[in-house]
Parts: sequence; C-alpha cells; structure tokens
Amino acid sequence: MNDAVPVAPLEAAVAHLATRVPIAHPDERVGDFRGRLAGERFDSAGDVAVVVAGRLVGTARIEDVLAASADATLGDLMDRDPPSIAPGTDQERAAWHAVQHRQTSIAVVDEAGRFQGLIPSWRLLGVLLREHDEDMARLGGFLHDSEVARTASEERVARRFWHRLPWLLVGLTGALFAAVIVGRFQDQLEANVLVALFIPGIVYMADAVGTQTETVLIRGLSVGIPVGRVVGRELVTGLLVGVVLAGVFVPIGLAAWGDADVVLAVALALFAACSTATIVAMALPALIKRLGADPAFGSGPLATVIQDLASILIYFAIVSAIVGT
Repeated sequence: MNDAVPVAPLEAAVAHLATRVPIAHPDERVGDFRGRLAGERFDSAGDVAVVVAGRLVGTARIEDVLAASADATLGDLMDRDPPSIAPGTDQERAAWHAVQHRQTSIAVVDEAGRFQGLIPSWRLLGVLLREHDEDMARLGGFLHDSEVARTASEERVARRFWHRLPWLLVGLTGALFAAVIVGRFQDQLEANVLVALFIPGIVYMADAVGTQTETVLIRGLSVGIPVGRVVGRELVTGLLVGVVLAGVFVPIGLAAWGDADVVLAVALALFAACSTATIVAMALPALIKRLGADPAFGSGPLATVIQDLASILIYFAIVSAIVGT
C-alpha cells in the first residue's frame, strides 16, 4: 500500500471515493451474492470488495462474478493481493497506481487496514485529464494554482496577459543575450554567410529534445518517480538522438551545400546541443523541486531560454574552431 502524503483535501484520493460499492465475504456463494445485488443501487459496481471484519482481503471483477458458477465462492474469484492506497494519497498518484496495475478501480484502505471504499475508473480518468490540463498550464509557466489552471481557457484577456507576461519577458531577455552572442561572432558570419543559415535549426532541435526530456521528467516527478530512475536512460537517449541527427545531417549537408567544414561544425553542434539540452531539461526541474517549488511551474520557458543560449554558444565555439574566420 502506498504511504499517505500530506496533500490538500481536494487533491487527495479520498475526495473521489465511492463508498456504496458491492461488498462480499470470501465464503459467500456467487449465486447468493448475485441474488443479493438485485434491487440495490451503487455508486460503482465494476468491482466487488471482498471484506472480512472490515478489512479488505481481495477484489473481484463484476464480469467474473456474473460469469462464474453459482456454487463458486467470492474467494475463488478474487484477487488476493489487490493494489490499495491510503486516503491521503495524492489523486494523480492514485490514478497512475491504478493504471500501472491495470485496475478498473482502486481500493482505499486506512492506516488500520480498514476498507474505506473504491475509486471507480471514471473518476480516475477524470483525475488524469484534470492533472494533464494543470501540468500543461504550469509547464507553460503562466499558471501555478491548480484551480486557476483548470479554468485557464475561460480567463479574460487581462488575466491571460498578466499570467503569461513574466515568462515572456524572460524569453525576451534571453533573445537580447542571444543577439549579443551572435554579434560577437560577426567576423565568422561575414566570412561565410552559410554559417548563419543553420542557427535556427540547431536552436530548434535542442529545444525539441529538451522539451521531450522535460515532459518525461516532470510527469515522473508528479507521480513520485525519483529523478535517479530517469536520469541515466534520458542521458543515453539524448546522446543517441544527437548522434543520429548529426549522422543524418552530414550527407544531406554535403550534397546540398558542399562546404565540408561548415557541415562538420553543424553536425558536431547538433550532437553537443542536443546532449546539453537533455542535461538542462533534467537539471532544471530537479533543482526547482529541490528548492521546494513546483517543478512544472515555469520550467518550460526558463529551460527554453537556457537551451537557446547554450546552443548558440556551442555552435559558434565549434564554428570558430573548425571554420575559423
């Protein structure tokens, strides 16, 4: 059973609990149980809670109960080790716990082991949809309050403007720094205008790789997956992506432009920028979380600025070393 974590009441699993659910004893015959269901109304009847002295000992799918022989017992049909959560478990973690165990509902059991009820599939799906909307709003950097995030599409123009402006100003500051960096490499650009053509592509690819990594990491953090379980695989993935992109570009670049030095510089820059973007995308949310803030809030815009500046610096450093002035 998952440990409870302190969360706001509306964010806790118990807020989605269905208490009127079918309950049976493991020794009860299926025929008797089916007869008992007639005329009863439940909040959710997709699963049967099998309980002894108030404690959950298993769950049985209603499909199995309806298809079973009347002489079978609920104990014969039940899952004897069903996944369960504490009432205070975060709602998103509860939903993902059910998904990972392929359950149509998930049981809620208190610290004393007493059965509290089931969270049905339609409520779990609602949680995932709401949390997805919230994560996207926070990842965009313009909303951090969950209730506000859920009504973002209905906001008035003034509120939309003030929610988004701070991070857009961060982006503008980054653009100014990028202009300064590019200006310092004016000699290379004047000597070979081909160098300038690849700046947007390198910046875009780094942003795209970083965004993918950041999304995976933040989603994992939101459901309790530690950074350590993700970092190794994401680093290797970032390196592989950089290698493949560089390898794909080289023959195309040579065929289209024919400048071997520039093509080599772009290929190396793609590899280095994509690898660096992966590191930035993992480090920033982890750092924000370590500081006690929501790792999703503002990570997207801030990571984009850092990745853009790093990509431009990497590109021109490689160009200076290979192409020269």
